[in-house]
Amino acid sequence: MKLIFDDQTFSFELLRTMGYAAFGGADVGECLSTAYRIEEGNFESWYEEWLKTAIRAHREAEESSKQGNKTSAREFYLRASNYYRTAEFFLHGNPEDKRILETWSLSRSTFRQALSLLDHHWEIVSISYEDTELPGYLYLAGNQPGPVLIVHGGYDSTAEELYFQVVTSALERGYHCLVFEGPGQGAVIREQRIPFRHDWEAVVTPVVDYLTKRPEVISDKIALMGISLGGYLAPRAAAYEHRLAACIANDGLFSFQVGAMAEALGINTSDKSDLSSPETENLIASIMAKDTGTRWGIENGQFTFLATNVEELVRKTEPFTLEGVAEQIMCPVLVCEAEHDHAFAGQPERLFQSLKGSKTYMKFTAEDSAEEHCHFGALKLANHRMFTWLDQVLNKD
Repeated sequence: MKLIFDDQTFSFELLRTMGYAAFGGADVGECLSTAYRIEEGNFESWYEEWLKTAIRAHREAEESSKQGNKTSAREFYLRASNYYRTAEFFLHGNPEDKRILETWSLSRSTFRQALSLLDHHWEIVSISYEDTELPGYLYLAGNQPGPVLIVHGGYDSTAEELYFQVVTSALERGYHCLVFEGPGQGAVIREQRIPFRHDWEAVVTPVVDYLTKRPEVISDKIALMGISLGGYLAPRAAAYEHRLAACIANDGLFSFQVGAMAEALGINTSDKSDLSSPETENLIASIMAKDTGTRWGIENGQFTFLATNVEELVRKTEPFTLEGVAEQIMCPVLVCEAEHDHAFAGQPERLFQSLKGSKTYMKFTAEDSAEEHCHFGALKLANHRMFTWLDQVLNKD
C-alpha cells in the first residue's frame, strides 16, 4: 500500500502515524500536509517536518488547556505525542544525538498530559525487574476483577504509542490492559541504556508477578500480546511463563537474526571477522545509502542492542530464535500474518508450524486493507478479529 512516498519505509511509517487517526492519535490532513513537505528518503527532513507539526499541535493543546477546554486539550496532546514519536523515529544513527531524548521525552510528556484529561482509570506503574524497574501504564476497564491483556511492542514502538494501537480497543471490550516497556524499548533503552535480550521470559515473569497481586485482575485470565519484534518476544516468554492464559503474536516471528537478513542482501556473515573488513564495510555502507529500510534497520539495531558495529549486532541477535523453544508453549497462541509484510515475510508460518499446542493462524490480506506489517491502516478490523479470538479463548462473557 503506497502512500505519498515511493520509498517503502517512509510510506509505511506515514501509514502507521496516520492510522492512529481512528483512535485520536492523528488527523488525516495534518499527516498528509506534513508528508508532502518531506524530502523523499531524507531522515533530517522527516524529523524537521514532523517536529513542526508536533509543535503546532502541542501549542494548540496548551492554549486549549489555558482556556479550560478539556476535550480539545486532550485531543491535541494525544496527536502531539504521536507526532513527536514519529519525528524521533529516524534519529538513531547517532545515539548521542540530543534530539533523541528531547523529542521522545516530549512524546511521553504530552501523552501524560492527555492522560490527565481522560475519563477512564489509569495508572503510571513501575514494575520491579532485576536491579531496576520497568515503566508502564495500567488501564482499567471498570472497578470489577476482570481479564487483563499485557501488551508490549517490538523493535521501535513506545508504551505511549500502544495506547492508540491496542489499549482503547481493549478497554472498549472490557479488558484491563497493562502496557510496559522492556529492555531495548522506550524509556528503558533511552534513559537506562538497557539493550534487548532474547530470553524475554525474564522480562514478562516480573510483569505477571505484579499483575497477580492486583485485586482488579483475574489471575487465570492474563493474556500477552507482542507486536512486530514482539511477535518473537511474546511467544518466547510464553514458552517459559506458563501462567499466561493466551498469547498473541502480532505478527508471528520465528527468528530475528541480523546475520540471516544480511546474507539475503549479499553480505557474508559466516566469517565474523569478514564483517569488519573494509570491503564488507563499504558494501554495507553502499546498501544503506540506497535503501532507507536497511539503513534504519541497522542504525536502530545498533541503538537498541548497544552494538558499536554490524559485526556486534550480528552476534547479539544470534540467540533470537524460537528453534527448540516454540514447542514448549502450553497456552493457546494466535499467530497473525500480514499478506504483504515488508519486514518479516514467511516468518509467521514458520512460527505456526513449530507450535505443538492449541494454535490459530490469522492472515490479513490486501482485500481486507490490512496487508501491511502489523495491519497498520486497518487497526479497527485487526483488533476486532484478535479480540474476538481472545474472547473465545478466555471464555469471556
